[in-house]
Amino acid sequence: MRGLWSAATGMTAQQTSIDVIANNLANVNTVGFKASRVDFQDLVYQTLREPGAAATESTQVPTGVQVGLGAKYAAVQRIFTPGELRQTGNNLDLAIEGDGFFQIQLPDGRTAYTRDGAFKLDGQGRLVNSDGLPLQPEITIPPDAVSVSVGSDGTVSVTVAGESEPQQIGQITLAKFLNPAGTTNLGHNLMLPTPASGDPITAAPGSEGLGTIGQGLLELSNVNIIEEMVSMIVAQRAYEVDSKAIQVADEMLAMANNLHR
Repeated sequence: MRGLWSAATGMTAQQTSIDVIANNLANVNTVGFKASRVDFQDLVYQTLREPGAAATESTQVPTGVQVGLGAKYAAVQRIFTPGELRQTGNNLDLAIEGDGFFQIQLPDGRTAYTRDGAFKLDGQGRLVNSDGLPLQPEITIPPDAVSVSVGSDGTVSVTVAGESEPQQIGQITLAKFLNPAGTTNLGHNLMLPTPASGDPITAAPGSEGLGTIGQGLLELSNVNIIEEMVSMIVAQRAYEVDSKAIQVADEMLAMANNLHR
């Protein structure tokens, strides 16, 4: 009975859907987090009669007979719609208003990418993320700086003690991808490029289609709690219906097994 196995594939697919929804909800307060969704595909079909097969010498069957064998999850795609911006008043909190990613140097020398702009200073005065990984290109704040200013174009200026005019100390550049959904997640709000994402395109904020930088702002998660709750209900009901199909198939097999001569 094909229905047993077809319904089982549907239950497995809905389990994955719940896993993705749960991860979205768990990260509703994660800065720069992008929600994911599950895309489903039907499985192969068992063809009992080809569409268009000859019925007689002069006629053809219009539809044929094909029986599907279930469903599977084909992709878990991240949705890169912008999240809401929250004003923090912290001069080291940066948000990208538009497309682009901050560049972070990993301990092994590779460059990772993030929308999380909650930067801090380390013991050397460098701008680093919450794990202490430095922003690239490296920005170092002088120890005698009394204020830090980041322009919308990424220019970083500081005012040092005893001077009234700010001085520029660095330039933040952003990166973008032709297919940002093709990047791979590392966790810790970081992503790495893959052949599917294409090579990063780097430029100053506000150029090459990149967004600008807002100082004293943080981009919140783009998770919509109401949409996720509705999706959870839909996945739960689909799981229940699939389990009901298995139950019905089992009852039909029991009837066949209990037939007597």
